[in-house]
Amino acid sequence: MQLTDIPFGITDWSTVEPTVHPGTSGTATWRTRHFGDVRVRMVDYSAHYLADHWCEKGHILLCLAGVLETELADGRVVQLTPGMSYQVADHAEPHRSRTTGGATLFIVD
Repeated sequence: MQLTDIPFGITDWSTVEPTVHPGTSGTATWRTRHFGDVRVRMVDYSAHYLADHWCEKGHILLCLAGVLETELADGRVVQLTPGMSYQVADHAEPHRSRTTGGATLFIVD
């Protein structure tokens, strides 16, 4: 990733307009900023969220609160708790997320 033409700035995530994205069950509420080709999001997953698709986009995720489970297409399941992160490249390994009690993530893609 190359970060260019982005002046120093701060983001108060509480002031970024949320958008709600329904899953197969539950919702994901995104607060999104774009910096050139880089998308940065604060995402709140509701309790009992299950993604409605297999994602092939690359991400770097940091779990801030709650517990996020990520299922990979090969059957592996990983669990993130606060302070844990994962990274995956575009088109590397299809994955989908789910929560039982909800989670808050910081995501860069």
